[in-house]
Amino acid sequence: MTNKILATLILISFLVDKALPCTNFLITKGATKDGSTMISYSADSHVLFGELYFWPAKDYPAGAMLEVKEWDTGRWLGKIPQVRHTYTVVGNINEHQLAIGETTYGGRSELVDTTAVMDYGSLIYIALQRAKTAREAIQVITGLMKDYGYCSSGESFSISDPNEVWIMELIGKGPGNKGAVWVALRVPDGYVCGHANQSRITTFPLNDAENCLYAPDVISFARSKGYFSGNDESFSFADAYAPLDFSAVRFCDARVWSGFRKIADGMDEYTDYATGENLKHRLPLWVKANRKLGVEDVMAMMRDYYQDTPLDMTKDIGAGPNKVIVRWRPMTWKVDGVTYLNERAISTQQTGFSFIAQSRSWLPDPIGGIIWFGVDDTYSTVYTPMYCGMTSVPPSYAVGNGAIMEFSPDAAFWVFNQVSNLAYTRYNLMLPYIQEKQKQLESKYLAEIKHTDQQAVLLYEKSPKKARRLITDYSVRSGEQTVSEWKELYAFLFTRFMDGNVKTKIEGQQNPKVEQPGYDEAWYRQVAKDAGDRLKVPEGAGH
Repeated sequence: MTNKILATLILISFLVDKALPCTNFLITKGATKDGSTMISYSADSHVLFGELYFWPAKDYPAGAMLEVKEWDTGRWLGKIPQVRHTYTVVGNINEHQLAIGETTYGGRSELVDTTAVMDYGSLIYIALQRAKTAREAIQVITGLMKDYGYCSSGESFSISDPNEVWIMELIGKGPGNKGAVWVALRVPDGYVCGHANQSRITTFPLNDAENCLYAPDVISFARSKGYFSGNDESFSFADAYAPLDFSAVRFCDARVWSGFRKIADGMDEYTDYATGENLKHRLPLWVKANRKLGVEDVMAMMRDYYQDTPLDMTKDIGAGPNKVIVRWRPMTWKVDGVTYLNERAISTQQTGFSFIAQSRSWLPDPIGGIIWFGVDDTYSTVYTPMYCGMTSVPPSYAVGNGAIMEFSPDAAFWVFNQVSNLAYTRYNLMLPYIQEKQKQLESKYLAEIKHTDQQAVLLYEKSPKKARRLITDYSVRSGEQTVSEWKELYAFLFTRFMDGNVKTKIEGQQNPKVEQPGYDEAWYRQVAKDAGDRLKVPEGAGH
């Protein structure tokens, strides 16, 4: 392993622990069962509290100003003029079914301008309050960066509306050079795109404004910095602004590859790329779905831990005796001078919140948009439907109910973390109960949405206000039900599996049946090999 790779591993380990890693998938109308568009997003950070943001639509007087604070830290960045009217935003979708997600790829560090006013999080949530379509959102984002500068590092955005899905990548120009360079591509209908903390856009069409938008200086700026010297047609955004290396593939693009494997053919061809062995065998930006996808299929993509691949996280000793699919940080470590790594899967313990935003063109906007929202690990969360036209959010998910260092027994984030962190102790035994309840609730919501849609549409024709009340009541009730049932699940799991036992209640008796399953043979063999004679019972000693 070269010194450059070692240095990059150290850097990516730092970035992972500092909250950058997230995963997005972008699904077009032609790739879905019902003709909806979808984007998914896991907001993965060890310091991010999972809650459902909510900004109601609002009118402002002329001259009003908007304070901008950095999403990651709360640091005050400055003020910008407020628009006269803003749209309702629920999480990462607005009342017009526009949705935006992101992943941070970092890129060239010298291009970060810490003095600028706009950070990536503010770009997302301000754009959602000001734009109706994906193309409008791109205009808002690029306009804000041009006027007020961009202070974050390299970023990939997923942007969807009921008809189009776009991937947009951008990076600043460095101190003293306000603005950013960027490229946005419309994902072809019938295809699925993905990004996970590595820039994915390479070459792009220079004369196709219907499907490709870009900053006028995206190429010339790279030339001026010495990042690129070829002809315009061969310019690659990713290679210029976020050059590929081992860590960018193994920790980042490998997640996209593993998600693609679930819905597209031919992905095994890129195994050598995903493992970091052949960086020239680059993963395509988007793939053709091999079947029509439903919300449940995208949920499965977000619950990936490399199962059934050479990187399967249950197949090495790091999974422990109970086949745990998470790994404690740091991402890399050394033994006898040799550097090793933990896999970084889509499903990870530090997820604050995740969602699947679904936009449906055949329904009125307030009803057509749904954000399937979950907190904590994607593998053990419950994606609960929240309509984009709702006028309030469930108290259990609301901002202010707990914080990352303030436990609240009624906050969805803490309730789900109680279950998942308990499950880590005996994962293979507790997981079936978690998945049973998860499937029960999500299947219930998927079925109920069809009926709720019908009711809401009929009501909307007579009274949009009453329709909004109906979808709000349903969304709030569903959110509170999810949390209530997860509290009950925690009580059941804690009681049944306390102290390493498996207890079953016997009707009419005080004491339960107690089983002690121990560990599997593979783990016992590893323990015996490691301990040698120290744990061996002498022959004839009795046991």
